[in-house]
Amino acid sequence: MKKISFLAYIFAAILVVTGCDEDSFDAGFLQDVEAPSNLSALVTVTQDNTGMVTLKPDGEGVTYYTVDYGDSSETTDINPGEMAHHAYTEGNYSATITAVGVTGLTTVLNKEFDVTFRAPEDFMVSINGVTGDPFSFNVSATASYETYFDVTFGEDATLDAVAFNEGETISYTYENTGVYTVTVTAYSGGAATTVYTQDVEVYDPLLLPITFESPTLNYEFVDFGNAFGSVVANPSVGGNNTSATVGQFNKTAGAETWAGTYLELDEAIDFSTNTFLSVKTYSPVAGATVLLKLENALDGNVFLESTSTTTVANQWETLYFDFSGVDPSIEYHKVVIFFDFGNWGDGSLYYFDQIELSSGTPSLELPVTFENSLITYGFTNFGNASSQVVANPAPDADNSSAMVGEFYKPNFAETWAGSFIELDTPIDFSATQQISMKSWSPTAGTTVLMKLENSDASITTEISTTTTVANGWETLTFDFSGVSTTAQFMRVVVFYNFNVSGTEGYYYFDDIELTN
Repeated sequence: MKKISFLAYIFAAILVVTGCDEDSFDAGFLQDVEAPSNLSALVTVTQDNTGMVTLKPDGEGVTYYTVDYGDSSETTDINPGEMAHHAYTEGNYSATITAVGVTGLTTVLNKEFDVTFRAPEDFMVSINGVTGDPFSFNVSATASYETYFDVTFGEDATLDAVAFNEGETISYTYENTGVYTVTVTAYSGGAATTVYTQDVEVYDPLLLPITFESPTLNYEFVDFGNAFGSVVANPSVGGNNTSATVGQFNKTAGAETWAGTYLELDEAIDFSTNTFLSVKTYSPVAGATVLLKLENALDGNVFLESTSTTTVANQWETLYFDFSGVDPSIEYHKVVIFFDFGNWGDGSLYYFDQIELSSGTPSLELPVTFENSLITYGFTNFGNASSQVVANPAPDADNSSAMVGEFYKPNFAETWAGSFIELDTPIDFSATQQISMKSWSPTAGTTVLMKLENSDASITTEISTTTTVANGWETLTFDFSGVSTTAQFMRVVVFYNFNVSGTEGYYYFDDIELTN
């Protein structure tokens, strides 16, 4: 050890000076040496929050020092002129420095000092919302002289703060809308902390698509002309709209011809990809004009309009509105809707849902009405039958549609001759398992078979019924009760005069839809 080598050096020096050998050495020479004196110590504490303390003792007649750090750690021996280094936690300490002389006599010095950590500095906190999720936020932080951070989000006081380190990101999802205080605390490793707070507003922004399904969104309609908009339960769940809640348009008796209602979006409509809007509508009558108007939030004189016409009564259908001439530099926030535009109100209720951007290419789905000029109704024929879309040859009170499907079964066509149309989305049998179809036949008592197939015809089901009217429209119903609700039926196959050879007959069909 250092203290042994130092004593050996002292004894050797004494022997050289006196010229005595070991036998003649007079031990009394050391009896007059006193204990170390004038003992002091310089204590320095670093300011980098490491808790590192340096002790530099000084004194006279010292051969070595023993340093007891005062925190239950092991002692350290150092030679004169050396320093002792030790890392402390924050607190008050008393170090004991024992100076040992050449004869073993000692002098003790107690040195008291405080170890305190400075508060974190250069504290930078980042609180950002999550794109596409208005209820979630990300938090991260940096600081000098910090050991770690924690964060509370201000919604639930019973939740513990979440600890994290620099370079980590903490995410939190709020349950409810409102204004909340986010508190981030930077810790120094001791008592000193630095705190940052920021209020965040949690709200559910009204954006396209508008579905009326959010329990936290405020669908605040602005009404005019004695029409009134509101959110209500879907009056007819099924078909191509299984939503639980929808928009209702009440055009009261005597309402203005231009009566309408609008919602204002929190962000402008983005027409960069699609320039059509689609709206699912439910009207008590076919042939009602629906006007969709888009307005600038600041200037109502800046607007676009597009109209469409309902094709079915008392069922959901999808209408498309063409805004292909839109100027992308102009912002539109207000979505204004008018039902039965141009006519005075008669107290009718209309419904709308799922207002969204669209490519303008409608999906072919039930109900099939043959009225949408944007849809290509492609038939696949077999057995020498053929089908196409034509003008209604015999409009009447039972079917006043402009366009219908024509089924032609020429002479000698197969008994199983038919045509099918393939839908873009499978039939949804979850609410009802009956399909109705308007039919026109030159004869009563004609068998009509409807067959449903999945896309490769590996799963099929079929039901037949019989016409009861000659040369007139009637509604036939095909009851598929018990059909699988998980089978993906995409094809609707129609056979007229089934199981009979062709006899040059023309038949017509229209409005294929789910029904109760």
